[in-house]
Amino acid sequence: MRIGELAGLVGVSTRAVRHYHHLGLLPEPERRANGYRDYGLRDAVALARLRRLTELDLGLDEVRDILADDSGRELHEVLAELDADLARQEAEIGARRARLAALRRQAEEHGGLPAEGPVSDELAALFGKMARTSAARPGPEPAMAAKEREVLALLECTAGGAAGKRMVELLGEASAAPGAMERTYEVYGLLDALAGAAPDDPRVAGAAQALADCIPDAVIAGIGEQQWARAGGEGAAADEGFLAAYYAHFAPAQAEAVRQAIRLLAERAR
Repeated sequence: MRIGELAGLVGVSTRAVRHYHHLGLLPEPERRANGYRDYGLRDAVALARLRRLTELDLGLDEVRDILADDSGRELHEVLAELDADLARQEAEIGARRARLAALRRQAEEHGGLPAEGPVSDELAALFGKMARTSAARPGPEPAMAAKEREVLALLECTAGGAAGKRMVELLGEASAAPGAMERTYEVYGLLDALAGAAPDDPRVAGAAQALADCIPDAVIAGIGEQQWARAGGEGAAADEGFLAAYYAHFAPAQAEAVRQAIRLLAERAR
């Protein structure tokens, strides 16, 4: 048989046959006087085995191990390793599909995904509650509400695992009380009004107190005194890393109101 006949018989391309020759996976037969390779039945058997092995998604180096006479690995060992790898991939794909299903469910339940998403179902539910509260109020949504959603999505992502889940649970508890979300939006309005104000504006203290009053005792206790104190601190702790970026997210008077509110919360946590 010529190379084209061999390739057609086994169901591969002539290019693949030449590639296997080049890699040493398929021995090259003797050439006839006319220069053509003369393939026999054993060549077809060897090529068919190559095809079956590659169809198992084995890499060519793994195929070489199986075919090599001095290889210490037997076919069943390679196949067991391949099966374990495919199982891992299957689990990863299953987890990704579950996550996508959750996001699709969020979109259906809340009329679309939040602009800050993807987020957990629990945080998406909180954002949905915020959207309903905003829609029931006159005028546009306060800019501070959108900023808070951005920060909450970031914190959930960076906290991760149990810490992120606990944070969202605390937020859900804080918003569950009757009128809690409405009061929160009133505070957003107070903070929005400080957008162009100076940090020593007399309205800052009132906005800080209103913000602190929105946080239930259970949430304060769940976060802990040390964390509140650090978040509301001054000096180096507040001028570097995440805290610096967090306060820079707000206008100066807004940042001062948030700092003062956190200090009030730290006092309540003692």
